[in-house]
Amino acid sequence: MARMTEEEAHYWDKYYTENPPKPGPAGTGFFSQRRTQGSQAALSITVDSVTADYLTAKAASDHKTPSQIIGELVQREIAAAI
Repeated sequence: MARMTEEEAHYWDKYYTENPPKPGPAGTGFFSQRRTQGSQAALSITVDSVTADYLTAKAASDHKTPSQIIGELVQREIAAAI
């Protein structure tokens, strides 16, 4: 893995010192920005290691993201319940 040069380190240090991330619902972070996008909002959940391994393996084999796999599983459950 390439390491940062001193010049790059100083640049990023100055950048984040002058422009700190803003937490909160109107912030600049990933989850804050996703939350403002409506139905595509991000949500963090915790799963056990077996579930995480399954989702990762299934997503890799299907060339999808774990969230797409979860979405498909939920859609199937909803369809079966109707």
